[in-house]
Amino acid sequence: MSQGPVGNTENTDALKRAALLPPEKLVFELTTPGTSAVSLPAGDTPAIDPASVIPPELLADAPPPLPEIGELDLVRHYTRLAHRQFSVDGNFYPLGSCTMKYNPKVCERVSSLPGLTELHPLQPAEDVQGILELLYHLRVFLAEIAGLAEVTLQPCAGAHGEMTGLKIITAWHRSRGQARPKVLAPDTAHGTNPASCAVCGRHTMAVASRPDGRVDLDDLRQKMDDQTAALMITNPNTAGLFDPQIADIADILHAKGALLYLDGANMNAILGIARPGDFGVDVMHFNLHKSFGTPHGCGGPGSGPVAVADRLRGFLPGPQVVRREDGRYDWSPPGPQSIGRVRSFHGQVGVLIRAYAYIRMLGPDGLRGVSEKAVLSANYLAARLRQHYRFPFAPPYAHEFIMVPEFRDQGITELDVAKRLIDHSFHPPTMSWPVHHCLMVEPTECESLATLDYFADVLIRIAREAHEHPEVLRCAPLTTPVHRLDEVTAARKPDLRWQPDPAAQH
Repeated sequence: MSQGPVGNTENTDALKRAALLPPEKLVFELTTPGTSAVSLPAGDTPAIDPASVIPPELLADAPPPLPEIGELDLVRHYTRLAHRQFSVDGNFYPLGSCTMKYNPKVCERVSSLPGLTELHPLQPAEDVQGILELLYHLRVFLAEIAGLAEVTLQPCAGAHGEMTGLKIITAWHRSRGQARPKVLAPDTAHGTNPASCAVCGRHTMAVASRPDGRVDLDDLRQKMDDQTAALMITNPNTAGLFDPQIADIADILHAKGALLYLDGANMNAILGIARPGDFGVDVMHFNLHKSFGTPHGCGGPGSGPVAVADRLRGFLPGPQVVRREDGRYDWSPPGPQSIGRVRSFHGQVGVLIRAYAYIRMLGPDGLRGVSEKAVLSANYLAARLRQHYRFPFAPPYAHEFIMVPEFRDQGITELDVAKRLIDHSFHPPTMSWPVHHCLMVEPTECESLATLDYFADVLIRIAREAHEHPEVLRCAPLTTPVHRLDEVTAARKPDLRWQPDPAAQH
């Protein structure tokens, strides 16, 4: 990635030079010919000429230019890189809408027990009664938390859960002889909602929000018709606001024969406090990698179980783990109305085990405590920052909130604030969505009061720097191996391959 402009003053250049850490060389640049990080025993099979067994067109003219490096140098290289990475174990992640929180190590330990890691999904049910019992009870737990009738554990991510839920909704309408190609979504919806609709051949129409951030019921009624299959809503929504109209929204949909789908990304705010099924939700997905203490990020693994109301039970994917009358656990094949399998084997079992351990560890009161502390943390932070940033929506907030840095008169944008947070070892919050130029902050229930206060102190300091020393923010980050990067060029012209510099080899 190329480095972009950060100012022309001598003061700005001095800031950059003084603060940068020495860059870590690429592993290819650490090559010392003749060294190796591995020592393999001599082969006990006779050597074979590759040309005698491999077609000539598949043979390379020369070996690939792999790095040659000793074991200790290799270990130190990757250890240094690891120390420069942000992680939930090392840094505070106030990443609004994504619930990046601590993964309890007891859950990691449980998921790595040999009796679980050495299983194979094709083993007969009688040989794997333990994991089947665990999956069965997790399914029951999630159904109770959702206030719905049944759960499938197959979907392997939140968006995958959305797709599964929409397929169930589509199948239900078709069983009634209706196509219903339209799905409504509030204008604050997650971007995966319309994307999932497109994948499922549905047409998405946005429903407007009121100035207070809640759904405009008049606009919803105007857009509801007999072609509407469902409304996909997140509650609390992406602005961090619980919409108390949710039961009225469900009534409007049900009166027209449509269903209410809940995007469960923000369940961290209502665990043990409100059950979606009780306020009219027909289908929802959970994000186990958000609300239930399992790893999140870096492309997975994730898990997106889907819960449905009783009338939709027969449309769930299969097979489904069940408990027989004799107490034995088994797989029940999908019924005639099932949408069919949506995942190879039985879902992300390693993540499911972690979520089961998390729920059993906390219990009903503990899960409620998760949400109560998450809501308290968000409102505490918002109260501390209210005099320094603009808040487009009034409190109280759920588990997250939106604030706007209004420093454009000083030439400072929300990007500058986000980059400056990196200098203080905080991962930047979500930016510029669903409100232009905003920062969306979610502290979760895991952070101590000391961490929350330090985060608030840093944001207040940044607000002062925006007025008194804006050049510092325009240069940020100052403590990373490279300074401000040209992200637009990097996105449009990515350079993802390393090639040796011929001049450097002579």
